[in-house]
Amino acid sequence: MSEDREQDSGEDREQESRPSSAAARRGRRASRRSSARKEASGADSKDSTASKGKPTPSREGRKERVSLFRKIGRFLREVVAELRKVIWPTRRQLLTYTAVVLVFVSIMVAFIAGLDLLFAQGVLRLFGE
Repeated sequence: MSEDREQDSGEDREQESRPSSAAARRGRRASRRSSARKEASGADSKDSTASKGKPTPSREGRKERVSLFRKIGRFLREVVAELRKVIWPTRRQLLTYTAVVLVFVSIMVAFIAGLDLLFAQGVLRLFGE
């Protein structure tokens, strides 16, 4: 029984703390933003670099340059690794997909050729020969 009361009181607190309308939510957000701005500009205004994090590393701290051959070797290793992840189609799937592409391209070529012929005839009739 006491557990039920604790849960009910927790839900009541949650409902009380949550605004019921959009206007109330906007008001709460605005008050939070203004208080956060006051805190940020208050005590640490003299030391502006304190909250920025670590500085950009200098050029002396950089690694030495990698040769062109090492870059090419790394690239080829990564290509092979990616190709191993590929799911290759079976021979039957490959033939099916190839046939579908060839039929679709043939239909589109015929369609475009028909439109070209139609427009050519229309222009010849309109402007005469």
